[in-house]
Amino acid sequence: MGEDDFRHLEHLVAELDARGLLARVVRTPSGRAYVRVINPDATSLTENVVCQAADYWWSWGERMHRADDPAGAATKVARVLAAVSE
Repeated sequence: MGEDDFRHLEHLVAELDARGLLARVVRTPSGRAYVRVINPDATSLTENVVCQAADYWWSWGERMHRADDPAGAATKVARVLAAVSE
């Protein structure tokens, strides 16, 4: 993982925090890093986001958004992790 990818993950964390989600960068023993995101109002709603090749990727391997727009990516994650109101 390059430093640019790590920096993009940190920017995404800041945007997710601003939207009220719990987010942090996790670095695995192998050096790979990802953002762990949790909806604090519905803790079963979680997602792991990776950054590779200047793009953010969903945990299932689908490209989510370009990494130079962390606000746009955070909006997508927030939408996916939104709790449905009763």
